[in-house]
Amino acid sequence: MDVQTEAPEAAQWTSCPECRELIYVKRFERDLGVCPGCGTHTRLTASQRMAQLLDAGSAVPFEPPATVEDPIGFADSRPYPDRLRQARERTGAAEAITCVTASIMNHPVIAAVMDFRFLGGSLGVGVGERIVRACETALRTRTPLLLVTASGGARMQEGAYSLMQMAKTSQALAELDEAGILTISLVTNPTYGGVAASFATLTDVILAESGARIGFAGPRVIQQTIRQELPEGFQSAEFMQARGFLDAVVPRSALRPVLGALLGVVRPASVPAQAPETVRLIDDPAELPERDPWEVVRLARHEDRPTTLDYVYQLLDDFQELRGDRLSGDCPAIVGGIGRLDGRPIVLVGHQKGHNTAERVARNFGMALPEGYRKAARLMRLADKLGLPVVTLVDTPGAHPGVEAEERGQAWAIAENLRLMSGLGVPIVSVITGEGGSGGALALAVADRVLACANAVYSVISPEGCAAILWKDRAEAPRAAAALRLDARDLLRQGVVDAVVPEPEGGAHENPASAAERLRAALCATLHELTRLNSRELVERRRRRFRRYGNEDARNT
Repeated sequence: MDVQTEAPEAAQWTSCPECRELIYVKRFERDLGVCPGCGTHTRLTASQRMAQLLDAGSAVPFEPPATVEDPIGFADSRPYPDRLRQARERTGAAEAITCVTASIMNHPVIAAVMDFRFLGGSLGVGVGERIVRACETALRTRTPLLLVTASGGARMQEGAYSLMQMAKTSQALAELDEAGILTISLVTNPTYGGVAASFATLTDVILAESGARIGFAGPRVIQQTIRQELPEGFQSAEFMQARGFLDAVVPRSALRPVLGALLGVVRPASVPAQAPETVRLIDDPAELPERDPWEVVRLARHEDRPTTLDYVYQLLDDFQELRGDRLSGDCPAIVGGIGRLDGRPIVLVGHQKGHNTAERVARNFGMALPEGYRKAARLMRLADKLGLPVVTLVDTPGAHPGVEAEERGQAWAIAENLRLMSGLGVPIVSVITGEGGSGGALALAVADRVLACANAVYSVISPEGCAAILWKDRAEAPRAAAALRLDARDLLRQGVVDAVVPEPEGGAHENPASAAERLRAALCATLHELTRLNSRELVERRRRRFRRYGNEDARNT
């Protein structure tokens, strides 16, 4: 999808390779090679890509590694060394990838940038060795790694040696995982074959340019091999994001700030050593008034009550939402990502209901599918890898009760989250902000500290469900609400929550900004306390916490 320049007399104009629209060259350059008509992101060289993404003057190239250039003596219509020589003369590059130490918005990064012009960006010994060297440098200097991919796949002319580069580079990425080093992929058009099936898709965060194509077997191979009809948009970035494989599809103009925010959020936090100013949390049930439980349920469900995203936009700086479970899809009922809470980098995950009917339908009324819980698990594992605290905001009637949820393993997804959270080596704070419904709520609430907003509820089942089962009449829901003892006062008395966050007069929906400030203060104070504990202490205390429920001996220890 390279740009086609018009005749010499019209050298100030070029044409889009997709829609053929004429574009003024200076405007085209100003738009970073994106067609203003159809939005096509034309292919860039490695040097063009680095000029757009990296801070000016920051790139320092790696020394080229010594590699075997023709490992199997391959020749087709001409010897492989001749093809290498021609590619080098045409591109001015030694290989299909360029590796540098650099910075993006003043944040250090190791960048490995592929160039499709060099033998189709194919993965051979030279590319594999450079990727591994980049990983080793990132490991030694504890610097985040950025991979920019553009490839047709493994390099046929190097036979099995090329195939081995897939394992070699994947192994190098695994070592960065073990060391807690952030890794990011930027997938550009096209990324196929051995590159897509190795390092390109093994990073913590996978971004893609709009319209980029990514997959293992290309469309032509699929059609010619098994003659299968391909769906609309097959293997496009948007297609793959909808199926849970990408965190975000980002237009080229936004890539640099998005990468800068991601790199910045994992840098050491400038968190004050002293305890922050805090709202007074309520930890004595006697300080909370007795109220009609059914009225509390109605307040917890109020459609104007702040949602997770409402809180995110008021609480966090540099928030970058991350999507997908890397397995089957992305659930809109759970949102999550990385951001800074008063300077402290955190991972935040929460249920998202929406406010009006259209939003709530689109978000499944906050009832998560298995892919939602698997996305949450992926983000919590990322937090554990990077040593970031986890904050979860719980507001759901329960897990999605549909056929599709059962087909995709709802029970398995919830169970895995319970086990995962019990062993995470980073602080976890959960806040019941609205409804805490059944296992769908608990799947985000196995935490070191569990807080509840004053008008929140938390229960094994909804009042309507309880009434339908035990009284055979959903109209008995108010009676069930009282019997379930699900409001903040009773939850505090039971020890299910540790403290209650006061709400503005009339409820959080009456003054969302004030509610957010109270939540901010509660989270900052709680995290300040928890971050003084090491991983072993956190896990041991968390497991003791849940061990004591219903056990008299454990409750007294």
